[in-house]
Amino acid sequence: MKTLIFISLLTVFSSAVNAQKLIDIYKSGSVELVADENYAKNNDWNKILETYNDTIYGKHMGNRKSIKIFDDGSLIINHAYRNFYTKLGPDGKFVKEFTVTKENGKKVKTNHVAGILEGSICYSGLTNMGTMTCFDADGHFIKNLTLDYMSKDMIPLPGKKIAVVGWAIWKDRFRDFVAIVDYETNEEKIIWNHYTPRDNSENDKNTPFSYSYKFKKGGMIGHRTMPFMNNLGLRPAPMLSYSNNKLIIAIPPTGEILEFSLDGKKIGTKKVSWPSKHITIEEQQTIQKKSIQGLKDRIANNSESKKPLPEEMIEAYKSIQKDMEADLSKIKDPIAKPFFSSIITDSDGNILFFEYPEDEGANKFNVYALNQEGKFVCSSTFKCDDYDLVINPGKMVFHKGYIYAICHKKDATGIPLRVVRFKLSN
Repeated sequence: MKTLIFISLLTVFSSAVNAQKLIDIYKSGSVELVADENYAKNNDWNKILETYNDTIYGKHMGNRKSIKIFDDGSLIINHAYRNFYTKLGPDGKFVKEFTVTKENGKKVKTNHVAGILEGSICYSGLTNMGTMTCFDADGHFIKNLTLDYMSKDMIPLPGKKIAVVGWAIWKDRFRDFVAIVDYETNEEKIIWNHYTPRDNSENDKNTPFSYSYKFKKGGMIGHRTMPFMNNLGLRPAPMLSYSNNKLIIAIPPTGEILEFSLDGKKIGTKKVSWPSKHITIEEQQTIQKKSIQGLKDRIANNSESKKPLPEEMIEAYKSIQKDMEADLSKIKDPIAKPFFSSIITDSDGNILFFEYPEDEGANKFNVYALNQEGKFVCSSTFKCDDYDLVINPGKMVFHKGYIYAICHKKDATGIPLRVVRFKLSN
């Protein structure tokens, strides 16, 4: 009898440990991510992720891979600019590669998987024609949805709804908005709008730290020196999350957190609890001087290059350098940074707001708990010694208390990319 009681107590204790709330782990201030060595064991990553070495127009594509997870723990890997996907089972083992096909066996060209609806229906990002392809976990085509705008983010909602961050270019302004799209009917409801005035002048010198040069025979080059500034005047896009039966629209440049019901009615507005950060005048001057020196070095070293630049390209660099030097003397005010760089919702429904890192590898996040009346309850960081984490919801997803991530393994031989399941520990 004593033995049975002892075993029962151990079982209760084990269950209590496994049921530990994530928020209690965050409150320690530093969360260690411990890789599950049995997950994805014996996978040949050099083969599974061989397209890591893809290049398009000379740009490396490997880091554009992303992941999404099904309710049963199976996982899908997106391969950028490749018309196929890789499926891993709940244990992380390779299952298959597949392409979306119709009943007649015809292959369908699709975009990346942007989300998984109802835990099992994949929906793709929009093509240039505004088509969103829906298919099951084995690649069987289900249907297409069509939107008449470009999108920046999509998340699944209960009731077969999809929340979409859309944007459009109008004659005199840019439009950012959020719509709720019905999977069954393709009908949509716009629930939030924001407009940014558009500078229609052809002179990029009106926008600080943004430069261009038009060639005499057509074409142009552009160059931008300062973070968080762009020549279009667009501000960072809203970010979406779903938790506690609420759709969250988070606005990076203002720190606003807008809460909506699932039928699109606005419930309330809150704001992040930490102050905004800035690029100081001194930091701007350092960045600008470094950029100017880089152009000077290109011009000075051109004659010794094995492939000298055309004369007009040198003229373009000199013109841009002149404009950059003019802007250097005009740096008078700090530049505000967005309040957060990314948001990720954990499997307990807490939303992690990641601040822009001050140091390389930093990942401070603030925990927003909707089940505690929408409050920030603590701040924390992830610590991971063996892997380089990438903090965004395409690279890192929560499922049943674990983090699943696609990231680089330090000191790996061959292809360094891995799909890893992490346990959170304080």
